[in-house]
Amino acid sequence: MTTSDLVGLRIKTVRRQRGLSQAQLAHPELSDSYVSLIESGKRTPTPAVLELLAQKLDCSLSYLINGVTAEQMEDIELALGYARLALENGEVAEARTRYTELLANNNLTGLTALRQETEFGLAFAAQASGDFDGAIAILLRLSEEELPADRRVEIASNLCRAYRESERLTEAVEVGEQMLSSTTRPAWNDLLVELGAGLLAAYMERGDLLRARQFAAELLNAADALGTPRSIVAANWMASNTASATGHAEEALSFAERAMAVQLETGQPGSIARMRLAHARKRLLARPQEAAAVRDVLRGAIVEFEQTATSTVERARLLVELARAECMTGDLDESVEHADRGRGLVPNTASALRAEAELLLARVYGSVGRMDQAERQLSSVRDSLSPLPDSRRSAATWYATAETMEQLGDSDGAVDAYQRALACAGL
Repeated sequence: MTTSDLVGLRIKTVRRQRGLSQAQLAHPELSDSYVSLIESGKRTPTPAVLELLAQKLDCSLSYLINGVTAEQMEDIELALGYARLALENGEVAEARTRYTELLANNNLTGLTALRQETEFGLAFAAQASGDFDGAIAILLRLSEEELPADRRVEIASNLCRAYRESERLTEAVEVGEQMLSSTTRPAWNDLLVELGAGLLAAYMERGDLLRARQFAAELLNAADALGTPRSIVAANWMASNTASATGHAEEALSFAERAMAVQLETGQPGSIARMRLAHARKRLLARPQEAAAVRDVLRGAIVEFEQTATSTVERARLLVELARAECMTGDLDESVEHADRGRGLVPNTASALRAEAELLLARVYGSVGRMDQAERQLSSVRDSLSPLPDSRRSAATWYATAETMEQLGDSDGAVDAYQRALACAGL
């Protein structure tokens, strides 16, 4: 049924409930033939006519338009507001429950925009809790519907990220490139720059560093032309990641510090928390002598992450990075504790992050002479990495695994891991 059909059917139903004929409803402002055409869906009433009919039928305008009463609409909007608030506050499980309950509300069925917003929120909550497959299924279903241009870009951006975080890099690239090369896409705006940032991340993780370098420059130009905080943060942050991936550590920090400065002034708490973690990781890589200062920043970030809309995967990543800093400063007991906690938070879909945590544990155990535990962790690293597709990230972790095996005296295992690293790098 079309919208006009549904509106006409509601008018007809309420008219009959009130015991009115079409002529009685029409008189004196309208003709009974016009009312008949409206009820049959052959005419779309103007807003003024709809308001007049609602008054004459003694029902709410909201009911005639949407099929729900004003009170029901208010309840739906209130429930949606609570779900959004839970997600913004980092209460991911609560948000997911509230969005799911809303979708079970039959009154939401005819409210297309609100139903789409609810499904999008549920996909975001699923992704934040590490259920990438669930998020992807919802986003793909939404992408088949008629959507506003901005919402379509947001869905593509989240779909690109969900594919990337679940190691499905080819699909992540396809989603981003399809949207950005579309003839119907709008001119560069904040949402498109953020989608481009996600595509750039997929390029790098897949090992397309030349393409990544070129595209990073394109994004920077687009952001500079826009001059908006969101685009500047996204483009500079990804330029930083690209510089880091291509061995330009100090250049990477320079881009990152520009992005961080803008984010601190204009960003949301969750975004600031995530960027603080990523910035700390860059400092560890570029300036290992600052490990103690980075460790203190990351320890302070634990509460910040718990109080903001960060995902389970992001909290796991924070703990693993903190463990790395503690290992570098010699706080080995603390390093083991945080690496183990981080590994425990990693969902099954984030095998690469689990491998990082296990590798870190292997190194710490090896450094204190607990060789049996170190070897068990290295075995777990191999189990986590083996099913992953070839990518730059997998290659780096295999290489680090090989170095650790070599340090522990496992020459044969090290040779195999080096070969796997070369294969992942396409060599």
